Amino acid sequence: MRSRWRRTAVTTALPALGLLALAGTPVQADGPAATKQVDYRGHRFTVPGSWPVVDLTEDPTACVRFDRHAVYLGHPGADQDCPSHAVGRTEALLIEPDDNEAAQLGTVAQPGQREYRARAAKVTVTATYDADAALVRTILTDAEVPATAPRVPVEPPAPPAAAPALPAHATDHTGKGFDTCTAPSAKAMSTWQDSSPYSAVGIYFGGSKRACSQPNLTASWVKQQATDGWRFVPLYVGTQASGISSPETQGAGAAEDAVERAAALGFGPGSTLYYDMEAYSSSYTSNVLAFEEAWTEELHAQGYRSGWYSSSSSGIRDLVDDYDGHTMPDVIYDGLWNGVANTHDPVVPSTLWGDHRRIHQYSGGHQETWGGRTINIDQDYLDVRLADTALPDA
Repeated sequence: MRSRWRRTAVTTALPALGLLALAGTPVQADGPAATKQVDYRGHRFTVPGSWPVVDLTEDPTACVRFDRHAVYLGHPGADQDCPSHAVGRTEALLIEPDDNEAAQLGTVAQPGQREYRARAAKVTVTATYDADAALVRTILTDAEVPATAPRVPVEPPAPPAAAPALPAHATDHTGKGFDTCTAPSAKAMSTWQDSSPYSAVGIYFGGSKRACSQPNLTASWVKQQATDGWRFVPLYVGTQASGISSPETQGAGAAEDAVERAAALGFGPGSTLYYDMEAYSSSYTSNVLAFEEAWTEELHAQGYRSGWYSSSSSGIRDLVDDYDGHTMPDVIYDGLWNGVANTHDPVVPSTLWGDHRRIHQYSGGHQETWGGRTINIDQDYLDVRLADTALPDA
């Protein structure tokens, strides 16, 4: 769990990341504006001096997190040591080797995901941001990754092609499941399928606040897990309560993006897609409810079912209190860490979402080991059976 400075003999401990930093030569040593240079495969990246630089070749289990300032060098490992849950994006770089000389060079802005994807000679770069997109654009341009890195956001690329659709019951399940920040490797999933009490998995497939990288999450991974008997809770983690300014527009836009990304993984019409809205104060209730309604109505218009994850004491309580005032999600995913593996919540009357339309997250982040494979998870209990019911009216 250690890395070395590449171009100096100095090492700096980074307990927050659980490893040592790997960095290029600092060009300034003092002051909050200090920067350092990181050389990688013929490119020089000038980044804030406080950013740790993590060598993924030396530490393949390091968690590539975009909610922390950092530079990651190499490919994310298949078995990252990530938390069960993380939400948010900030300024960070993932710089991966890329020897495909035939690939088109260029930079694409994806404002909906708050990231740039760049391909230059011998590297590809994922550059994420929160409030300072200009910083990452400057880093890319100065490093000639590529020289024409956009100065202003451009339209995102065409949506990825849809994968062959799984049956809609791939998002139905009764029994225990788990969710985790990054999709586990195929080997870990196979081991847990044989050894653990879980048979459903929550996966973060998109959204501007998705914190962890997802090297394993592909259409082929989803298909293989479905073939092996796993069921899914597809989670989209985008704008949170404090960032909602135009709820109808933002909610519908999130749903449109979610449908495109879900379809690319094989989740077709009839599937349930879940929005992750973390706990919030009552001052945001009105905006959140309007956002949820727009999310749900757009999903219905595209033939999908709507799921809504939130805290029992905020988002779920608000849905109950306003049940007849807005279009409601088809499934509630209730964060109530009481340690009980059922779908009961005293906040939610039995008459609401009572017909196989509930998931209960009953335990928060902790490590579990099954068959020698350890994953940091939240525990869930699912009672979802919608595939054989009529789709909601658009």
